[in-house]
Amino acid sequence: MKKKILIISGGISKEREISLDTGKQVSIELKKNGYKVKICEPDHNLIKIVREFKPDVIFNALHGQFGEDGYIQSILENIGIPYTHSGIVASAKAMNKHVSKKLFIKNKILTPKYFKFIFDSNILKKNKIINKIKLKLKFPVIIKPINEGSSVDVFICSEKNLIKNLKKLKKYKEILIEEYIGGREIQVAILGKKKLGAIELKPKRKFYDYKAKYSLSAKTEHLIPVNLSSKNMNKVLDISLKAHNCLGCRGVTRSDFKFYNNKFYLLEVNTQPGMTKLSLVPEIAAYKGMNFLNLLEWILNDASTNK
Repeated sequence: MKKKILIISGGISKEREISLDTGKQVSIELKKNGYKVKICEPDHNLIKIVREFKPDVIFNALHGQFGEDGYIQSILENIGIPYTHSGIVASAKAMNKHVSKKLFIKNKILTPKYFKFIFDSNILKKNKIINKIKLKLKFPVIIKPINEGSSVDVFICSEKNLIKNLKKLKKYKEILIEEYIGGREIQVAILGKKKLGAIELKPKRKFYDYKAKYSLSAKTEHLIPVNLSSKNMNKVLDISLKAHNCLGCRGVTRSDFKFYNNKFYLLEVNTQPGMTKLSLVPEIAAYKGMNFLNLLEWILNDASTNK
């Protein structure tokens, strides 16, 4: 008899719409293959729904804050039913870009140079920030929140538009200012201990931002197989597995890289990659002969607690 699956999707993060789409696609695929499926929001009704539905596995289809930062994982651990993807600590480490970058550096994984910027009550001191960037990095730079995903509120900044863009991120209290790395966008999927494969993205937009990721109209090119030497392909797969392991991740992850001057720069590791029609992990899996159902069943079979 097929398992009963409770899918948690939606939530209150800025990636809510993507999460709802992930939940919907997972539900459609599982239902048409005989699974009993229920979708719910991560709200005050969650515990009641779990008690009534009595799922065998909880599929965490949340993205962004509260969904992949250890928060929902701590609730799921208390519920005690096997759930998919990484656990509390790995999720929290991966979601916090400052913490994860420190871990990458400690484990000798190349990542763009950066510093943490804290907004204080003073007015933004233009010259002080610009001088610090010139000293530690150089223009252009990337500014980004420490704990958002899907390139939400990420800006490429020149000296000219830095302050204007910094003001847009003031609500975050602290952010990362990171060196801008040009080159190619390459992303790698890991399934447990398996190096699944890679895909290259060619955005028509300035960079692979939220719209380039999720809108068909952005016409981002997905290139697979990736045009890399076998040596470089093995290298980027190895780095991805190393990053997955050093964060303590479980299940499926997707690592985002820039490839520039024959070097791979790791930007971040996503512990709950999307499962929408434009998502990359299902595309990589399909290229490797693993259809969407096979991928979902692998993720369900990998579900556990105490991770």
